[in-house]
Amino acid sequence: MEPRRVRIGIDTGGTFTDVVAVDEATGRATTTKTPSTPADPAEGFLTGVRKVLDLLGLDGGAITAVSHGTTVATNQLLEGELDRIGFLTTEGYESVLEIARQSVPDGYGNSYFWVKPPRIVPADLVRTVRGRLDHHGAEVRPLDEDDARAAARFFRDAGVGTIGVCLLHSYADDAHERRVLEILREEHPGAVVSTSSQVLREYREYERSVTTLVDAAVKPRVGAYVTAIRERLDGIAPGVPFYVMKSNGGVLSAEEVVHQPITTVLSGPAAGALGAALVAGAAGFDRVLTCDGGGTSTDVTVVVDGEPAITTEGSVGAYPSKIPMIDVVTVGAGGGSIAWLSPEGTLKVGPRSAGADPGPMCYPSGGSEPTVTDAHVVLGRIPPHLLGGEIPLSVDAARAGLVQLGEQLGLDLERTATGILEISAWNQANALRQVTVARGLDVRDFTLTTFGGSGSLLACRLMDVLGLPRTLVPPDPGNLSAFGLLTVDVRNDHVQTAISRHADLDLDRVRSVFAALEDDARTALDGEGFPRDRQRVQRSADLRYVGQAFEVRVPVSDGDLDAAAVDQACQAFHAAHRMLYGYDFAEDARQAVEWVNLRVSGIGPIRRPDLVELAPADGSGTDRAVTGSRPVFFDDWTDTPTHSRQLLAPGHVVTGPAVIEEFGSTVPVHPGFRATVDGFGNLLIERDAR
Repeated sequence: MEPRRVRIGIDTGGTFTDVVAVDEATGRATTTKTPSTPADPAEGFLTGVRKVLDLLGLDGGAITAVSHGTTVATNQLLEGELDRIGFLTTEGYESVLEIARQSVPDGYGNSYFWVKPPRIVPADLVRTVRGRLDHHGAEVRPLDEDDARAAARFFRDAGVGTIGVCLLHSYADDAHERRVLEILREEHPGAVVSTSSQVLREYREYERSVTTLVDAAVKPRVGAYVTAIRERLDGIAPGVPFYVMKSNGGVLSAEEVVHQPITTVLSGPAAGALGAALVAGAAGFDRVLTCDGGGTSTDVTVVVDGEPAITTEGSVGAYPSKIPMIDVVTVGAGGGSIAWLSPEGTLKVGPRSAGADPGPMCYPSGGSEPTVTDAHVVLGRIPPHLLGGEIPLSVDAARAGLVQLGEQLGLDLERTATGILEISAWNQANALRQVTVARGLDVRDFTLTTFGGSGSLLACRLMDVLGLPRTLVPPDPGNLSAFGLLTVDVRNDHVQTAISRHADLDLDRVRSVFAALEDDARTALDGEGFPRDRQRVQRSADLRYVGQAFEVRVPVSDGDLDAAAVDQACQAFHAAHRMLYGYDFAEDARQAVEWVNLRVSGIGPIRRPDLVELAPADGSGTDRAVTGSRPVFFDDWTDTPTHSRQLLAPGHVVTGPAVIEEFGSTVPVHPGFRATVDGFGNLLIERDAR
């Protein structure tokens, strides 16, 4: 008999580290959770690996690969904990960070009140070099190496060990940046340096500068974290492949991630979206809204035909980031979000969170302010304990906090608690509208997939607010992001700006740029251990109408690139523009189309875990799954049965009002709704036809 082999996925969140091990022979998953260790995140990671191996009775030799979603870079940017960074740019462009996009958020009416946030690099740490390229990459003026040496010595003497280099038009030719990097290595050998031509070969100086500086800023911490895990992992399973999730929906080996850390900024939410896409696709739904509810925030994305939407217009905290990332909208509406009164006396929920420490008022070491979780526990929607009894919750402490808040509002306990949940639901609904209605999609065409510890608590209310037809809750929803890590291919993205009007497109130039990008992609996949016959490359391009400031990405067909193929991409652009903005100029020859960026994604496919179909119910009803009852407040207090999800089987139907409980999450089924268990163990919540 062959020894058992498992692949492990680990998602580190703010509160818990989630672990999933999938048996390579049977496809069966084993899951567990362990508290996150913010002071040393690698410690929680290793504890999780050991815990799941102990559950399976295996040692490190059984592990074939480990995939990891990390929030190290994200948290560093959200908390603004950046060391002093130096910025080296072309002479005359020293104010590019101050000028930015010359735009005021929320329109110019806000310009009286808006205060420009501090730049990522203060003006006294910006240095310039003489030398100039034009936008085709031709040298207008040679690089002044003495300037570069003087800048390197200035940073060294000032004790600045992190430096970003972004020279004008270096996306077209990186020769000047490569030489500057050599000089920095000679003069300041200990410095961590990021150059824009390695981070983002794309035009728009401001975004390219900030993206490069953010990459440099997170490099030391991400590098130290990944290296620490690699070393400790070698103590359990020497040499086991270790992958880190990227924002673009792919993974990359830990050895490579150290060189391009900015690609990990939305690591966790991306894994959750991909896991939800796979589970919903197997259940027969190809248009899916994913809703990942945690302790601090809820992340939402849109999935069409199994593919989450990708954007390059994202930002993390205050920093715009032009790298390809799954289009995640994050709203500060999680279980720990705090309910508070504004100066005008109105009730607000979030974005401040009680987090894991001190936590909601009902926690054993709880805080002093009521949260969304406190509202749920007071209304009976969640049991008076979490994680199967590991964390007892105090209903009395939560009730005292909500009564005090209610007195200030002139509301009774129930109206205060339902008010908090209503605001939280509308916050989540607005985030879901941002990824659908604001993108030209009809939200009513989608199936909501809820996961994460708190993601499913407001599912019925979201269906009402948005007019959604159904909600799918996967088995073990708290660990879906960790499971998603095991469904992800190795993926790298390469981009080159090559601006040209469609009518004047030089096909030979387009072919040669695509060929160079494909070579880069294949070389990167060679380094990841994928033979050439297993590698896949996907081409795409960013197009716009002449005069527009933003582009729309469209696929470009494989094979020989002829006039028909580029015309097909142009037609796809018209169609995509119409879907996004409601109009196009396909029939108007006066409005020219412009090609802006050419892109290639290199994909190394991995073996996905099989989704196992379960045996149907044996004819007995849902009574065997009923574990008791408790008063729950929906529209009124009702004695409501509680069900154990483990005891429900395919074909079982639970009619609301009811509460379905499992180890990591709870699903309240409101009156007028019913939950049906499908063949994969998912709960399908729909309105009750009766």
